[in-house]
Amino acid sequence: MEFTILFITILFISLIQIAAPFLVKRTVVFGVAIPYEQTNHPKVKQFKRRYAISTCFIALIVLLRFFILKQGSITETKLVLSGVVLPFVLILASLSLYFYFHYKTTKVKKSQHWFEGVKQVRVADLSVRLKDEMLPSVVHFIPVILTISIVGLTIHVFDQLPNQVPTHWGPNGQPDDFTTKSWMTVLNLPIMLFVIQIMFFGINAATKNSGIKLSATNINSAKRRQLNLRKYSSWFLLVVNILMTMLFSFMQLNLLYENLVSNSMLWITPLIFFILILGGSLILAIKVGSADSDLEGKVIIEETNQIEDVDEDQNWKGGLIYFNPNDPSVFVEKRFGIGFTLNFANPRGYFIIFLPIVIILLMSFTM
Repeated sequence: MEFTILFITILFISLIQIAAPFLVKRTVVFGVAIPYEQTNHPKVKQFKRRYAISTCFIALIVLLRFFILKQGSITETKLVLSGVVLPFVLILASLSLYFYFHYKTTKVKKSQHWFEGVKQVRVADLSVRLKDEMLPSVVHFIPVILTISIVGLTIHVFDQLPNQVPTHWGPNGQPDDFTTKSWMTVLNLPIMLFVIQIMFFGINAATKNSGIKLSATNINSAKRRQLNLRKYSSWFLLVVNILMTMLFSFMQLNLLYENLVSNSMLWITPLIFFILILGGSLILAIKVGSADSDLEGKVIIEETNQIEDVDEDQNWKGGLIYFNPNDPSVFVEKRFGIGFTLNFANPRGYFIIFLPIVIILLMSFTM
């Protein structure tokens, strides 16, 4: 199972990294804002091709290396360790390529004086809010009902549990690590789950209140992309919430009732969860990336109307980190990849994202 999960992970990361330059909106190339009319510039197209080919080559090497390790006499532990390290190798390699082409694109932009003599404008369309199909944030409290039920059940059977309770299960489905029974160790999983559910609620609420940024040069496509991003991200977040609630509840029930399910179910269930998450991520990428990007297939007119979007490169550190104290939005669309990223100048984002992560880490290390 470990090999299958890790191989699928590496393959998925590879495909996303290779396709990334073609999924982002046309007017952002490797984190650099460019005029709409320059999206067909030979250098821009060349940079995207070179990045995709280089990343594909690196991904093939990583996948081949992992497959060869599986065929050798390597132990299961070392195989898993390699499967964890290799995706990071792939991500670091693609990130290095990203920064290289980010520098090259910035250099071409400056040398060509692309934004000089061009009027930069911001587009606001109040009617687009009426078409926003993001789910109401309260739906993320629906899975909390199951979490509360699991907590109540745990309290009810606490006295019947053995003095040593399992905290980890091996590949064969058998527990291989135990700890002394206490309220904290027994309720650890439901409490973690509740913290995650609160975080999902905060993310959805903050995203719903964040601004919808449209393009002055491609309003209809930009509007469709923003609405798709918000709608499908909201649904994806709810699906992840429900799946995590089901998985954590399944694990908690297995802790409370020994031999509740077969050993095969103990490793099949996380695999199904993992596959569903990856499938949802792929659907999100396609649904969002199909608008206002190279996937749209729209022909770019080789002329300028002397109006462009505001060049916000100064607010993006390396094209990846957004820091704009003048923007009240907590989350904004990524410049490389699909989804939202945090406005690091807005302190509310730290409370929504990092506080729950700190709580979960503290609970993990204090068990």
